Amino acid sequence: ELILATSFLTRLPLPDVAYSDEAMARATRLYPVVGLGIGLALALVLWALAALFPQPVAVLLTLAIGIRLTGALHEDGLADTGDGLGGGWTREQALEIMRDSRIGTYGALALGLTLAIKATALSFLPLSWAMAALVAGHALGRVAILRVIATLAYARPQGAGDFLDRTRPDPGPVPWVVAALTGLLLGLWIGLWPAFVALAAAWAGMAAMRRRTRVKLDGYTGDTLGATEQTVETLVPLALLLCL
Repeated sequence: ELILATSFLTRLPLPDVAYSDEAMARATRLYPVVGLGIGLALALVLWALAALFPQPVAVLLTLAIGIRLTGALHEDGLADTGDGLGGGWTREQALEIMRDSRIGTYGALALGLTLAIKATALSFLPLSWAMAALVAGHALGRVAILRVIATLAYARPQGAGDFLDRTRPDPGPVPWVVAALTGLLLGLWIGLWPAFVALAAAWAGMAAMRRRTRVKLDGYTGDTLGATEQTVETLVPLALLLCL
């Protein structure tokens, strides 16, 4: 299940394992574990690059490496969600727009502004805080995905993610353990107050995206899950900026 989860969320070369919808559904509970690993890896990349380049350049290179590592999976979902929620007047229109592989104005703006805000916030944070923000953003972003899956239905009658709605996997304690571990790491790393603010920002971002997709689409799609992750990943460094 860990290999399935990692294979889906990253482009790492991993051994083949037997696939089934049920196994993949169970593997979703490990998304936060994979997110925590991605965040830790990118924090180390940022630390190494910051020894060679000014921090803004190191941040941009780290984000580029992160996009390559994940195959822009969540960024693609963000762009499609921006087009669908921005351009669709009805639920059916929004879902149809999100099926289109072409990117539109709303999607381009959502993607560009999100990356710009994330890069700017990480550049203005002290290096150790920026590293902490990468770890927390990636871990809590995947926790947010599981929270949305657990509390909303799949918005399409059929689609790439309808097996989650059919199987309704129980995430168990894993997301809460990862969230608590992330908060503990932040508290030891940068202080209790910044840790609390980061966790609150992540929860608020998840709740806002969950409400928006519930009202507009009456459920979630794979694209909106990606947009939720990106929202959390962007809000965490922004929230930490408020604590300086």
